[in-house]
Amino acid sequence: MENVLADLQQVLHDGKTILYPTDTVWGLGCDATNKEAVQKIYSIKNREESKSLIILVSSIAMLKEFVSEIPVKALNILESATKPTTIIYHNPKGLASNTIASDNTIAIRIPDSEFCIEMIDLFGKPIVSTSANISGEPTPKSFSEISEAILNSVDYVVNLQQDKVNEKSSTILKIDGDDIIVIRE
Repeated sequence: MENVLADLQQVLHDGKTILYPTDTVWGLGCDATNKEAVQKIYSIKNREESKSLIILVSSIAMLKEFVSEIPVKALNILESATKPTTIIYHNPKGLASNTIASDNTIAIRIPDSEFCIEMIDLFGKPIVSTSANISGEPTPKSFSEISEAILNSVDYVVNLQQDKVNEKSSTILKIDGDDIIVIRE
């Protein structure tokens, strides 16, 4: 795994795209602070930039670097979540503008994956995490379901956990004042 992590640092630093296992489904990723790299993800997915992306950070400390304010409700959810949970935050900062939704929000998750945490920590910046499929096509539940088009479009494919099957994407929540809105369960 150490060789893979070293390779990934260079690939991400160079603004390239990756295909990697997450705590949910296989993800397409890149440096979330690099607008050109993020554009490549939209191109690979054939997705409109108006549909924002999920970002992964390694810790609450890193989350605080890229979000102006973390609501107490969000911290409580993060501390008690038993399944992968993405939260939509207002007023992100320091991220590529094309990762941010038109209402100035960003969807961020702290993955429950030792590999992802190590990768992000070593890289030192958040990474994009969007499902490894062309927009409109079903989300692949395993590496073997990822289309040739995706495999041939990314710059680097992580050669780990390729036998893992995961049925579910993360839950997505939006905190609006006192309300917690479930966007995806």
